[in-house]
Formats: sequence, structure tokens, C-alpha cells
Amino acid sequence: MDKCKQFRDLANNSEILIMPCCYDSLSAKVFESVGFNAIGAAGYGVTGSCLGKPDIGLLSGTELINQYRNICASVDIPVLVDIDTGYGDVNNVIRIVQEVEKTGAAGLFIEDQKWPKRCGHMEGKEVIDAKEYIPKLKAALWARKNPNFVIMARTDAAAMLGVDEAIRRAKLYSDAGADMLFVEALNNVEDMKKVNDVLNKLNKPSMANMVEGGKSPLIKASELGVLGYSIVAYPCSAVYTVVKTLKQMGKSLLENGSTENCRKNMVDFTTYNKFIGLDDIRETEKLFY
Repeated sequence: MDKCKQFRDLANNSEILIMPCCYDSLSAKVFESVGFNAIGAAGYGVTGSCLGKPDIGLLSGTELINQYRNICASVDIPVLVDIDTGYGDVNNVIRIVQEVEKTGAAGLFIEDQKWPKRCGHMEGKEVIDAKEYIPKLKAALWARKNPNFVIMARTDAAAMLGVDEAIRRAKLYSDAGADMLFVEALNNVEDMKKVNDVLNKLNKPSMANMVEGGKSPLIKASELGVLGYSIVAYPCSAVYTVVKTLKQMGKSLLENGSTENCRKNMVDFTTYNKFIGLDDIRETEKLFY
């Protein structure tokens, strides 16, 4: 099935779509292997993985696309990706949307922040005027080749301008043609419900972002579904887990001269090779020798 259509179907299902975000191909394969039906790939984790830097607009569009291409090629499930603000005017948006679509992604979201952008749960972010954002959103919709390729509109306005302005923008972005809507960094359940009471009437799937230690309260996926969300993304969980686990392993190795105390948190050589597909590659090689 077309992964774009598959992602749309998952987002429009009566059950909320739980979508962890990977930061590279290996983390993508891990999430696929445990049974997730779709994953995200966002600037937060990719920036940390590629540069060892925070999500403050340091990665170029080309660097993101290169990572997305590898991620999408590594799994058979839909991948929703992040293109920040589109990296310029409508012409830049057209180019990056078309390049992202070539990676095999199922869709993307584009936000209304000023450049350089910030992670939506950081302080200091600003938004452009909705009238400045809408042409970029329309350009993104125009640029796609596959009509099922998802264009999600994200607004970060709630933090600076209030939830009512965020709702106003989401309605405008829906009217402009956005397939799905993402009101970022709402800081209480009441605002989440208020947003979705409006957005659900537009018949457009709505996405929540759960960031451990971020602005929004951490709520179970089932409860977010009751609040009206169709998708819940976990953009930081993978990198937070890896940082803690690798630090523990490194500290133990440094102190003990061995990884023996960390083995319970590891797979072994044989298990990893099987997971990563070495057996399949060896079978394919037999076709030619």
C-alpha cells in the first residue's frame, strides 16, 4: 500500500496513533520491530544525532533530507518528517517538499515560527504572521506530486499569543488546505480540550506532542484520544533514553574495565546481526555465487 495513504488511514482511525520519533535508521528499525505502525523523524533528535547540538535551527534542509532518506529506506512503515519552517520563502518550500517526497516519507509538517526556529518546548521562540505562513503552506500543498502525501500545519502561537490565537491560526491553516493540524506546546488539559473541540469540527486529524520535561503535561495516549487527538508523537523519548543508557554503559566501562555489569541492557553479537538483517543478506548473496 502507498505509505502516504497508509498514514492517512492510521490518522483517521478511531484509535489514536502512537508515533515515537526516531533519530536515525537504527532507531527507526527498533521502533518498527516492536510493532509501531508509523514513526516520526524530527529535527530535535536528528540534530542531536548528526551534530551533537540542540534543536535551534542548526541543521540545513539538505542535512535533514539526507537523514530522512536513510530512515525511510530502512523501514516498511510510514514516516512523518519535520521540515521546520521550510527554510525560506515559497520557492524554498517547494524545493524541500519535493525533495522530502522523494525520500519515501509519508508526509511532513511545517511550522509558523520565525527563523532561526527553536524546539517548540524551549523558551525564546517567535512566530511569523499567519498571512506570511499561509503562502508557504499553500506552496507545500502545491509542490507535492502524490495527493496522498500528507502536509500537516503546525502552529507555535499558543506560547506567545495565547490559545485563542493558536486556534484561529489552526482554522486558517485548515481553510488553506492543510491535511492535518498540530498546535504545539499546550500547557494544560483544558487548553488541549479547547483546541480539539474546535479542530475536530474541521474533520482534520490533530496531533499532540509529548516531551518528557516539556511544556505539555504527559498524558496517556488513550486519554489524549478522549481529548480529541488522532496522533500522539514522542519526539524526544528515544534520544533521552539513549543518552542515559550510553552514559551508564560508558561510566561502567571506564570504572570497571569491562561491560559485564551492563550486559543486561544489551543484545549480543548474534542477536544484533539477526535484528539488523545479516541473515537475509547472506541468503541473497547465495543467488549470485
